[in-house]
Parts: sequence; structure tokens; C-alpha cells
Amino acid sequence: MLFRSWAQTADAHWPDVARVPDRLGVEHLVVTRHALVREVLTDPATYRPDNALDAVTPIPVAALRVLAGHRFRLPPTLANNGGADHPRIRAVVADALHPTRVAAQRPWLTGLVRERLDAIGADLDAGRPVDLHARLAADLPLLVLARLVELPDAPVGAVKEFARAALELFWAPLDADRQQALAAEVGRFHRVLREFAVTGGGLAGSLRAAGHPPDVVVGALFFLLVAGQETTSQFLTLLLHRLTGEPAVLAGLRAGTVAVADVVEEGLRLEPPIVTWRRVAAVDTTLGGAAVPAGTSIVLWLARAARDPAAVDAPDEFRPGQRGSRRHLAFGAGTHRCVGDQLARMEAAVVVAEAAPLLGGITVVREPWCPDNLTFRMPDAFVVRRR
Repeated sequence: MLFRSWAQTADAHWPDVARVPDRLGVEHLVVTRHALVREVLTDPATYRPDNALDAVTPIPVAALRVLAGHRFRLPPTLANNGGADHPRIRAVVADALHPTRVAAQRPWLTGLVRERLDAIGADLDAGRPVDLHARLAADLPLLVLARLVELPDAPVGAVKEFARAALELFWAPLDADRQQALAAEVGRFHRVLREFAVTGGGLAGSLRAAGHPPDVVVGALFFLLVAGQETTSQFLTLLLHRLTGEPAVLAGLRAGTVAVADVVEEGLRLEPPIVTWRRVAAVDTTLGGAAVPAGTSIVLWLARAARDPAAVDAPDEFRPGQRGSRRHLAFGAGTHRCVGDQLARMEAAVVVAEAAPLLGGITVVREPWCPDNLTFRMPDAFVVRRR
């Protein structure tokens, strides 16, 4: 289950808490119930975030040497930081992604999406298939992020390759050869981030001005380039695919009887790009009646919690605006709740609003495929043609 959890959220036979070994025999406590997942996320003293970025497949010596050759370090900054400096780091990042600054990007993004959809529509009209992931969703979040947060001067393709390599290296089941190749990719871009952390402006400059050392700046940029754009790219692709199978929702969007914001929230609930997250028990405790010794690895099954009948009326149905739709935990909860939630929502709202007319007239040629991964779905392509 652990590495295909995104495909098993509708299975009704899971207990609230279960002990599950991974492919290496390491046991994890998998938590499925909404109330229990939220309890863990909002209690950082009992359940620490220290293991959030630990490699799921232990990195072998050869790959570690590659990382060391690039002077790779990833100190606690955001997702895996339970220390006293977390609120100060988070405050600087949150200011860079303030809702007012995010909203100011909406007109520019709307224009760009319309331009792309015009080109996509022309190709579809000519009978040509189109990959909506590559042509619409893949780089949009990165382009928006670059307007909000000054980023290193690197090609878009290089940043995307680095982000996906990082998601695979730290969260996928891998063999040693693949780990070594990914370590080289991640290490090369880490070097770019390290140089930018010393001289760059924008967020990097703000973190330095607040007294944070270069390692912290690198860590914040590293995580932003993964969680701040790659996950949103994934969500846009997954949501567009889901909507092609929801004709009533598309009709409601076109008629104005279904709210775009409600569609985005229901999409986050049923098609989240992040399906699990991890915590580690700091002390001996109990959870859902189960004993949890200190040091236990806890896997929070966010996607399944979003389908908890105790939290939402129709758990497996795409019903925008239904009771409980907004109670999903796609952005986490508590002190480590995603600081970019409003950015992701804005981007998704623009894409849904602008793409809805097109989606009603297409047929799917190739559905998005997602590789094995503990946490991220990472769809690779979504090919459609005019019906």
C-alpha cells in the first residue's frame, strides 16, 4: 500500500490506525481517520516533523558520496523544522507569498492561460492531440512563483527536472543505480541554490536580512521549488483530468451555477497531489487506541482522511460545495500548514475557470500516469483530442 496509496483511497477496509511494513520491512503506523490525522498534525510536541524529508529508501554510500561532492546539505527549515527558529523562517516565506501579492498576479496569469488555451484550441481544431500537462499545467506554477520570489537564473526545464528528481530521490522506492543518478541531478542544482543564497535578492535577500545563514536560505529555496510549484503542477493536471469525467460539473461551471472555488476545493479533496505526510512520535503515547512508542514513524494518509464519511457527506463523489468539502487536509494543518495554499488555490481557480469550455469538448487519449511514490503523485502527461 505505502507506495501506491493514491490509488487505494476508495478501499473501505482500512482501520483507523494500522501497522504496515514497507518493502524493506520497516514498520510504519498508518493513520487514516480524518480526526486522528488532524490530531497528529496539530500536536507538534507529541508528533514531531523531523522525518518529513527523510529519504524513504535509505540512500547508499555511493549516492551519498555524489551528494557530498556537491556539498549537499538540507538543514531543517520549513516542513521538517520543529525548532525554535521555524516561526521566524516561516514568517519571511509567508510574507513573500502574502495573499495580497498572490492576488496581484491573477490578471497576468489569466492572460497567459488564455493565450495557451487559444493555441491548444487551434491544435485540437486541426485534429492534433495535445498534452495538457506539458502545454498548460507543467510550468505555470513555476512562472508565477518566479514573479513572487526571485529565483536563480536557470532554465525552466532544469528547475522542473531538479524538482521531480528531488521528489523521487526522497520519497520513492528506488534501486542503487537510480539513487546515484538522482543524487547527481539534485546535487548539481543544490550547488546553484547555494551560490544564489549568498547573493540573490527577493526571498533569499529577506532571509539573509533577517539573520538566517546561507544553509537556511538554501533549505527554504529547495523546499519552495518542490512544494511551491511542482505539487501545484501535479494538482492542475490531476484536476483537469478529473473534470473531463465530470460533465455535470463542467456544465455547471459554464452556466455559472457551480462556483470555481468549490470545484478547486473538491479537487483538492479528491485529487490531491500530496497523498501522505510523515511525523515521528517524540514520546510514548496512544493514538486511536493504539500504543505509539517514541520513535515510531507515522504515515498520515491525507487522501484517505479526505474521504472519511465522518468528515464529508458523499466521500467518493465529486460534489462541489458539499458539506465537508473544505475540511480536506491537502495543505496540512497546524504550525506547518502550507504557506502557499492561497497561491495554489488562485492558480487552480484561474485554470479551471478558463479551461472549462475546452474540457467539455475533448476526449482523453492518454490518462496521467503516476509512478510509485510514498507522498507525491507526479503525473507525467495528459493527452487529449477534440471529440
